[in-house]
Amino acid sequence: MEQSIEQTTEILLHLSPIEVANLKEGINFFRNKNTGKDYILYKNKNHLRACKNMCKHQGGLFIKDIEDLDGRSVRCTKHNWKLDVSTMKYINPPSSFCQDELVVEMDEENGLLLLELNPPNPWDSEPRAPEHLAFGEVQITYLAHACMDLKLGDKRMVFDPWLIGPAFARGWWLLHEPPSDWLERLCQADLIYISHMHSDHLSYPTLKKLAERRPDIPIYVGNTERPVFWNLNQSGVQLTNINVVPFGIWQQVDKNLRFMILMDGIHPEMDTCIIVEYKGHKILNTVDCTRPNGGRLPEKVALMMSDFAGGASGFPMTFSGGKFTEEWKAEFIKTERKKLLNYKARLVKDLQPRIYCPFAGYFVESHPSDKYIKETNIKNDPNELNNLIKKNSDVITWTPRPGATLDLSRMLKDPTDSKGIIEPPNGTKIYKDSWDFGPYLKVLNAAVEDEIFLHSSWIKEYFTWAGFKDYNLVVRMIETNEDFSPFPGGYDYLVDFLDLSFPKERPSREHSYEEWGLLPQVSPVGVPIKGNLVNVPQHIFG
Repeated sequence: MEQSIEQTTEILLHLSPIEVANLKEGINFFRNKNTGKDYILYKNKNHLRACKNMCKHQGGLFIKDIEDLDGRSVRCTKHNWKLDVSTMKYINPPSSFCQDELVVEMDEENGLLLLELNPPNPWDSEPRAPEHLAFGEVQITYLAHACMDLKLGDKRMVFDPWLIGPAFARGWWLLHEPPSDWLERLCQADLIYISHMHSDHLSYPTLKKLAERRPDIPIYVGNTERPVFWNLNQSGVQLTNINVVPFGIWQQVDKNLRFMILMDGIHPEMDTCIIVEYKGHKILNTVDCTRPNGGRLPEKVALMMSDFAGGASGFPMTFSGGKFTEEWKAEFIKTERKKLLNYKARLVKDLQPRIYCPFAGYFVESHPSDKYIKETNIKNDPNELNNLIKKNSDVITWTPRPGATLDLSRMLKDPTDSKGIIEPPNGTKIYKDSWDFGPYLKVLNAAVEDEIFLHSSWIKEYFTWAGFKDYNLVVRMIETNEDFSPFPGGYDYLVDFLDLSFPKERPSREHSYEEWGLLPQVSPVGVPIKGNLVNVPQHIFG
């Protein structure tokens, strides 16, 4: 029986006629006492606009912006992002997101309703009942990190190939040793899906090897606001068949195989996830999405895979001074890891896939200069997550090893089938014990010759653009070598975040103070490496 694909509406908040009459001009904050959810209404004479009180950056709560003299903007309590609710556009950072609006309707008694339009689940369009799968017809082979090789009938599809070189300058390296035939596998693929532009998913060193052999291989990405391949021309990688597809639309590969790319609810401008369907059996890959498809996902899929590890950035291990003691850092990391584990376990419990696989977290800070971060910025263990899932549900879990293959038909029929998961042969090297740093660091070091590094204002420009201020913190930016000794003739200046100025001397008032080490001779953005702080926004590191 076909499922309904009609659009529905949900009442999020109901204001009484008295509450409507008491609405003030400008910004009004409301909470639904039954659900605990918060909302913002903006009134301009007889015109009303409304949205959820949730920042698109990382879900923070908005409050009144004390700087706003016109009564139009609100400020996020997490990272001070600002939203102009009269236009529903973010003004800090500039030219970033737009806020999703809610529908405002008056009822028959002059009360007010806030409505959210719930579009139909796009994967329910043209539904297909699961068909019989022969043994070996659908096989999923893990290669490394977030890279899976899917055999789907007579087609092959690969996810996010990062198989050589580093990611995030020289910050991350592969934990696992990819199968020796990884390049042949890529070349034999019928299509490749790349979820987003972060370099542990969009790996130009890997794609360069592929392009030398098969430049016309079909690559599919979502139609994100920030194009996935924004740097293709500068990269020198000669790929000629990149397909940008709209969200929520089935892409038909053959009569049995189709896929659909969906956006992330928290980072819609760049993160995506994917549903692959073969003969009615769905495979859901949420990749790194913080809130994939705004939390609306298909239930009871055959296989689900997602990230699990945490510890994507150097924060807070790269900070020192003030509250950032070793004890505070350890407790912070422990808490964040636990929150992520519980969130992933709860998501799996809610969606009830037949099989779950934690992936996209198998990386290591292997460069010697990153030893401190490697030892302190502890990641989640995939087996710990799988054990938590097993306690709360009957979902089958799979912790993959490079070259291991899951036979979907066998596992769906009998999870105890010894041939359901074929592990790599005995003696296969699982973990990398050496990395070829030289060629990649040479390229990074060469970037210092770029013109932008000839001007001391380039980092100041970033802070000015971000517009973060009204915070009683002064930071000293010092260009250093890898031993954190001042670099001769390097940058050395102060940033006062109270008024976003660059004073010559520390202010006389009481203020928090930190010193940040810069390593532009290592990479264009610096890399967090030891106990001091590098001025890299957290989002750069995933």
